[in-house]
Amino acid sequence: MTQTGHPRTELAHIDADDVAQIARLLREHTGIKVLPAQASMLQSRLGRRLRGLGMKQFHDYVAYVTSRQGEGELREMISALTTNVTNFFREKHHFDQLSAEVLPPLIERARQGARIRLWSAACSSGQEPYSMAMCLLDLLPEAKSLDIRVLGTDIDVQMLQIAREGIYSAEHIENMSPEMRNRYFQRRPDGFHISTALRDIVTFRELNLHQEWPMRGRFDVIMCRNVAIYFDLEAQGRLWRRLERALAPEGWLFLGHSERIPSEIPTALRSAGVTAYHLPGASQTRSL
Repeated sequence: MTQTGHPRTELAHIDADDVAQIARLLREHTGIKVLPAQASMLQSRLGRRLRGLGMKQFHDYVAYVTSRQGEGELREMISALTTNVTNFFREKHHFDQLSAEVLPPLIERARQGARIRLWSAACSSGQEPYSMAMCLLDLLPEAKSLDIRVLGTDIDVQMLQIAREGIYSAEHIENMSPEMRNRYFQRRPDGFHISTALRDIVTFRELNLHQEWPMRGRFDVIMCRNVAIYFDLEAQGRLWRRLERALAPEGWLFLGHSERIPSEIPTALRSAGVTAYHLPGASQTRSL
């Protein structure tokens, strides 16, 4: 029997120099660390990219992504090597604290005309910012008419496209109550669609946390969870300091379950729960 189509490209094995070069690129552009022991992960995740380009050698791929012609492929490489694990209301205690303690005073300020902003700083396919928005709408159904919004950012443009489409499988929402599913999703043949009410207050943007942040205003709530664990120590320290500067007075920062701001880093942030931090207001900061 004659086979049709293109033959499968047989890749060369990734060697130590290839791993080192890819790790350097990833660290320089994203702050993400890759260890020599992760060579098989690189081989697996980047294999499809090489085959798509008709390449067999990883050193040819490295040469390409570091060339001017390969700038677009560099983004694809970063996307392929970025870990995207998320769920609606992941680490639920943060959302319980958001609803019970953090949002009520912010909502009161919004009703008085204040600008309120929430940021999901590594939103992946959108579940985290949409979860934040659900907590908000549960307490403030008229949020669209006030100056209170949720921003979701991520380095992976493919994940952002999924987030913007806002279509999820039954498996994605299986842990939600029927009431919440009915309130915030519309069931259609291709999946569960995020409601218009959520779309109205959530915006998505591409952002590399390791590079410049274009946002001008400060945030009242930032969730940056399970991101820094992939950074080297220098990049982690820089991230903690930048996140603190991005917070408004009385702002809140939520980190992932295995992340902590080290005691040796000077900070005005105060521990305020399980991997939750609070930035005191200006008058309180001066008195500390």
